[in-house]
Amino acid sequence: MDGSTAHRIIVLGSSCSGKSTLAQRLADSLNAPFVELDAIHWRPGWTSTPDDEFRGLVEAATSGDTWVVAGNYRRITQPTIWPRTDLFVWLDLPLSTTLRRMVRRTWRRWRTRELLWGTNVEDPWQHLRLWEYDKNLFTYTVLYHRSRRAEYARAMADPRWAHARWVRLRSPAEIEAFARDFEGQAAGDHRKGGASP
Repeated sequence: MDGSTAHRIIVLGSSCSGKSTLAQRLADSLNAPFVELDAIHWRPGWTSTPDDEFRGLVEAATSGDTWVVAGNYRRITQPTIWPRTDLFVWLDLPLSTTLRRMVRRTWRRWRTRELLWGTNVEDPWQHLRLWEYDKNLFTYTVLYHRSRRAEYARAMADPRWAHARWVRLRSPAEIEAFARDFEGQAAGDHRKGGASP
C-alpha cells in the first residue's frame, strides 16, 4: 500500500468513516496542507457556500503542488481537483460501523457544544427528524450508502481517473495499517531527502 510518493491526495468516504482523521495524518506525514471540504463548505447557521464560490475556494486551497483533501462534494471536486489527484483513498466501511460512529460523534459534539469549523454547533434534534432526508445526516447516509459505494467502484474503473492510484480500505484495521505504512515510508523519504515534500 505504498503511497508516500503521492503529493496530491483525496480521502473519500461516507460520513464518520474517518476521512478527516486519516487525511490529517497523511498531510502531517508529507508536511502538506490539509484541506477539509466541510470547513470550506459550511457557513454559520449550517448554510451552504454557493457552488461557484465553493469551487473557487477549493481551487485556491489546492493551488499548490502538494495537498491532502478530506471530503466528497463530487459535483465540485471531480471537474476541478480529481484530474490533478495522484492518489484516491476510499474509506469503504460498513454502514453499521459508520452509523455507530455517527451516534457517538453526535452525542459528544452536542454534550460538549463543540464548535464545528469555527461557525456551528451540533443540533441533535435535527437528527430526530428522519423524514428530512436532505438535512438529516443519518437518513442521508442510509439512503445513499449503497449508491455512493457503486459510484466510487465505477470511478475506480473509469479511464478518466486512470492517471491516479486508488486504495480501497474496508475496515478500521486496514485504515490504520495504511496510515502507519504511509507514515513510515514518508519518514524514510524525508530522511533520504527523497520525493516527498
